[in-house]
Amino acid sequence: MYELIDSGDYEKLERFGQYVLRRPEPQAVWRKALSDSEWVAQTHAWFRKASRRSELHLSSNTEGNEKGEWILKQGMPQQWFVDYTYNDLKLRFRLGLTSFKHVGIFPEQAENWNYIYDSVRGIARTGAHTVIAGLTRNPLPIEAPRVLNLFAYTGGASLAAKAAGADVTHVDSVKQVLNWSRENMEASGLDNIRWVCEDALKFVLREAKRGKKYHAILLDPPAYGRGPDGERWILEDDIAALMLACSQILEPDNAFIVLNLYSMGFSALVADNLVHDYFPRLTVRTSGELFLPDQADRKLPLSVFCRAKTL
Repeated sequence: MYELIDSGDYEKLERFGQYVLRRPEPQAVWRKALSDSEWVAQTHAWFRKASRRSELHLSSNTEGNEKGEWILKQGMPQQWFVDYTYNDLKLRFRLGLTSFKHVGIFPEQAENWNYIYDSVRGIARTGAHTVIAGLTRNPLPIEAPRVLNLFAYTGGASLAAKAAGADVTHVDSVKQVLNWSRENMEASGLDNIRWVCEDALKFVLREAKRGKKYHAILLDPPAYGRGPDGERWILEDDIAALMLACSQILEPDNAFIVLNLYSMGFSALVADNLVHDYFPRLTVRTSGELFLPDQADRKLPLSVFCRAKTL
């Protein structure tokens, strides 16, 4: 589905299915391994950033992203599909060339998708213990573990959870992105995901008031964003309140969380400390960096994560 061919000089050269894209990458501060002519020869579409601030026209949902335009070679479509496979998991994504350099998936998240798929299946197999007359009986199966995906974008994590048998609630503040997620669900042969267009923190606080509980919470907050009613999100200012709210709606047992952070100012230790502080029952915890290796074996760092679950 995906390959990072080369990186450097603040760019990356990537293969998505049969097409090769050239995009800006602020963390690729080293030199390219391939020559400029090799990049040009392989590229089907190149994203060129806007050169003047007057060209940006930032909207409430895209502020802070790089806006520009795609330069396409003949035969390069605006949209196409790619497939993703992991063990029994088979997903299909519709990709597209957006004016903010994104294409519809973040390939480094595949590691999280795999973890989500395995964890949901594990909860369904383990089930919930019942206690009768002081004795722990055999686990009862959890037919459809409840999974909440916040800042869910085009739904890779939602699809992985749904394919594993979860009851999935997918929350994002951009209606067009929800429609894109629905296309990916249908392309993957899945159905019955619950779609919610709302500010993530508002939704979680309302679920807490309702007494709703989830077996898994997936969080992929941006460094900066806007809700559908103009709510402002700044990661450094708002992440603690969101984590506290989420801690009130996670099941005490048979539970897990995935926290992914894209802020270049946060280390993996920040993600680990947040989960440790707000979810002390999740004692099986792993944190680190998500990265993609290129053909020259340079590792491009893209986000930090913490994944944690109950024993």
